[in-house]
Amino acid sequence: MQNGVPTVHDPSCRYGYSVVEMFDGIAPTYDLLNRLLSFGMDRSWRRRAARQLDTHRALQIIDLATGTGDLLIASLRARSNVVRAVGLDLAPNMLEIARVKVRQRGLLERATLSCGDATATCFADGVFDAVTMAFGIRNTPDVGGTLGEMYRILKPGGMAVVLEFSLPSNPVVRWCYRRYLRLGVPLIGSFVSRDKRAYHYLNESIERFASPERLVAGMRSVGFSEVAAIPLTFGVAVIYRGTKDLKGT
Repeated sequence: MQNGVPTVHDPSCRYGYSVVEMFDGIAPTYDLLNRLLSFGMDRSWRRRAARQLDTHRALQIIDLATGTGDLLIASLRARSNVVRAVGLDLAPNMLEIARVKVRQRGLLERATLSCGDATATCFADGVFDAVTMAFGIRNTPDVGGTLGEMYRILKPGGMAVVLEFSLPSNPVVRWCYRRYLRLGVPLIGSFVSRDKRAYHYLNESIERFASPERLVAGMRSVGFSEVAAIPLTFGVAVIYRGTKDLKGT
């Protein structure tokens, strides 16, 4: 059991993805590059995602692929009714930075950070009131399986909130954004982090990720209802939201 949250088995840190070591390597510069590459917009995107959470009852939430904890922290700050927040990630170096940030902001009493796999968590069915995930679902090896895992660990009536990059639908904005992804992102990323591979991966993973329509369909296919896609900043990022039916199992 983790801080009152029942588990199926003891959590373990399994290196299931080739990208885990990459993220561990760029952990020291990850937050700085998020600010630079998004022109500071990533903070407002996370705040808006956090504001999707319910305000009318006490919430236990989990933030999958929490990274350095920015969405976890944004949720705790935006919603005082979040009584317990679990941050889960496979990259230990990212988690260590998240722990420092949570401690510095005085949120330790409400937050727990753990090493674990978003596609196969250690938690029992129907544990959480909300599941969140920011810029992580495109890095999982099985998007449908990850959505199914979100559904499984949610209580009936619980909400999933996913924030992810996308390609704008406007052809002019899309063309400009692709040029930035292919040229600007790898150049800035490799200069700051000294890891050219990581930021080539970033732009490639965004370009090949599912369209908003496909991700919405994927959420519905695993059982989510009231599914919505909210575009941000000309569609550069999208908030996906879905609810587990009250009769969901």
